[in-house]
Amino acid sequence: MSTRKAAVIDMGTNTFHLLLVEISNGDFKTIYKEKIPVKLGQGGINQDQIAQDALKRAYHTLRHFRNLIDGEKIEHIFAFATSAVRNAKNGSEFVQEVKKTLDIDINVISGKQEAQLIYEGIKLSGSLNGQTELMMDIGGGSVEFIIGTSQEAIWKESFEIGGQRLLELFHHHDPILPEEVLRLYSYLEEKLAPLLEAVQQFKPTSLVGASGTFDTLTDIYFESMLQCKLTGQHVFELPSEEFHRIHQMLVTMDREERLKIPGMIPMRVDMIVVASTLIDFILRYIPVQSITCSHYALKEGAISTLLTEVSSH
Repeated sequence: MSTRKAAVIDMGTNTFHLLLVEISNGDFKTIYKEKIPVKLGQGGINQDQIAQDALKRAYHTLRHFRNLIDGEKIEHIFAFATSAVRNAKNGSEFVQEVKKTLDIDINVISGKQEAQLIYEGIKLSGSLNGQTELMMDIGGGSVEFIIGTSQEAIWKESFEIGGQRLLELFHHHDPILPEEVLRLYSYLEEKLAPLLEAVQQFKPTSLVGASGTFDTLTDIYFESMLQCKLTGQHVFELPSEEFHRIHQMLVTMDREERLKIPGMIPMRVDMIVVASTLIDFILRYIPVQSITCSHYALKEGAISTLLTEVSSH
C-alpha cells in the first residue's frame, strides 16, 4: 500500500497545532509537530468576536504552517476550527480570507463533531480499558465531555465554557479569590446540568482527560516525582491525591509563583487555574483513584479518521 503524507491543522481558541504525518498500512508516523499559543479568543471571546490582533496572530501562524507544509510537499491538508471561530460574528470572514490568501480550506466543526473527534483521538491513544468512562477535553473556548467505552461513545456534548471564557468571567484577582472559585463552581453546576444527569444515568467509573491542561498537570506531577515522561508514551496516570495537591498549589499562588512550578509552561499559566478548578468540580461527581491523561486529542482523532478512509480505499 502506498505511503501518503498529510497535514492536520487544529485551530483551537488558545492554541494552534500543526501535525505533519506519513500514513501507511493503517498507521501513522509523525514527521513534525508544532503548537503555537495564538490566543484567538483573547480580548473578544465573550463578545463573540475575534479581536484584530488575534486575527493578525492567526494569519501569521497559518502562513508559517503553510510554508512548512509546502516544504514537505504535502497536498492533503485537513484544517479544523473550533469554538472561537464557530461563535465569532467575524468567523466566516476569517475562513474566507484564509482560503483566499493561503489556500487552506478550514472546516468549522460543531461541538458534537469536535467531541466525536476527541473521542477517536483518545481511543487511538489506547487510554480506554473497556469500562464506561467519562472523557473530557478542556479547550480555550469550549469543553467537550464524552461518556463511552472503547467500543463507542454513548453520550457526548460540547459546552461553551472553555478556559479563556472562564478566565475572563471569574479569575479577576491573582491568586484567585475563594469567592471567585465558589462563583465558578455554582456557574459550572448550572451550565453542566446535562452532563451531571448523564453521569447519574451512565455511571462512568473512570475519568480520562485529553491533552492541554492534562498534559501540563502530568508534567508538573512527573517533575515533582523527579521522573521523565517516556518519549512515545501517550497515556499517563495522575493519582487523584496528587491532582488535589497541585490544584491547591495553583489556586493559592499568583502568576509569578505559578510560572516557577517545575513542569509549568508559560502558555498554560493563565488558564490553568480555572481549568484545574473545572477538573476539581468534575471529581466531586465521579470519585476516581486516578485520572488517566491521554496525550492524544482532536488532531489525532482527525488522523484516526484519515487512517480509516485510507485503509478503506
